[in-house]
Amino acid sequence: MTSADGTPVRVGVFGLLGSGNLGNDGSLEAVLGYLRAEHPDAVVDALCGGPEVVATRYRIPATRLHWYRGEYRTASRAGAIAGKGLGKLVDVFRTAAWVRRHDVVIVPGMGVLEATLPLRPWGFPYSLFLLCASGRLLGSRVALVSVGAARIGNRPTRTLVRWSARLAAYRSYRDAPSRDAMRAMGVDTARDKVYPDLAFALPTPSESPKTGLVCVGVMAFHGGNDDRARAEEIHRRYLDGTTRFVRTLVEEGRPVRLLTGDECDAPVVAAILDAVDSPLVTAAETASLADLMKETAAADTVVATRYHNLICALKAGTPTLAVSYAAKSDALMDRMGLGTYCHPAREVDADRLLEQFRELEKQSAELRRTLAERNQEAARQLQDQFTDLTTALFPAADHAHALREAP
Repeated sequence: MTSADGTPVRVGVFGLLGSGNLGNDGSLEAVLGYLRAEHPDAVVDALCGGPEVVATRYRIPATRLHWYRGEYRTASRAGAIAGKGLGKLVDVFRTAAWVRRHDVVIVPGMGVLEATLPLRPWGFPYSLFLLCASGRLLGSRVALVSVGAARIGNRPTRTLVRWSARLAAYRSYRDAPSRDAMRAMGVDTARDKVYPDLAFALPTPSESPKTGLVCVGVMAFHGGNDDRARAEEIHRRYLDGTTRFVRTLVEEGRPVRLLTGDECDAPVVAAILDAVDSPLVTAAETASLADLMKETAAADTVVATRYHNLICALKAGTPTLAVSYAAKSDALMDRMGLGTYCHPAREVDADRLLEQFRELEKQSAELRRTLAERNQEAARQLQDQFTDLTTALFPAADHAHALREAP
């Protein structure tokens, strides 16, 4: 697609991409697929957390999100604290300069408007606010596409998230509770739409022969922003309950495959492998959502915590039980017809989890039929999302580009 003066439209993608979270990268992959199919002439680059990974894997130029390289390390020394503070100021100008070079900036999916996991206001919420404010000031349209949101208790974080949403030119959400949350936080959502998570636009792997395999997706779960005082207690209960569940399956002779969705989950895998110590328990090595989907497609059943582990399993058509840590997991399971198969991550009870698992397996054939139907509907809705995105963004990009390039 070209702008009014005949030059290609410039599209930026923004977020914690290439930083080790497979779900975030899967959302990016879905948006790049859309751009390459529908707007092949668009010039695309990224402002992201892991520019080296994004540039290598997705073959687009990429710039580091933060000027200060230690942004996500705890600052205890005076030099580190000063570096972070200076970085916040420098990033105002870096972000604005990057945004100015684009007609459209897309934030692809991700839970960018939520704090269901521990989050500091001056981390990513601040970066997102800089992006959306720069877009509004400089005439580049910022689109939050199929994003997740949740009501936020911390006032500074809530304020940054609310203003980011207000300043964006386009918003859509991956579930109805996300839209409701933004409305409750003071954002006018009358024209905002709800579509499935972008990962449902990715290719579906072929189904594999069933061997009795159970995939268990684990997470370095410590609760959310409001659980900081109980973080270690929550994590210990989650790990103990999950380990007991895996051990019981192994004692019954079931092979178990441990899955992750972020590099930070590796210690949980190591702890379970050490505690169970059986050749029936193995750990998958996955570098993308496509890898995760192949793993879940090979399983008879999946029990998973991370949101995009659930998406991979559901999209693969595999009966799935969610160890749910946020409303987004419950909403996803409801959308896919498996709403009764949820278990609270903060209160993992291995005995109850086993009961739900056995019921899930009894209903396996019926649930596979349900998932096939729901996946067809999700694919149709995401095609509507991309059509809506083109209508909303690209004609406006033509006009904005022409204005900025005018003498």
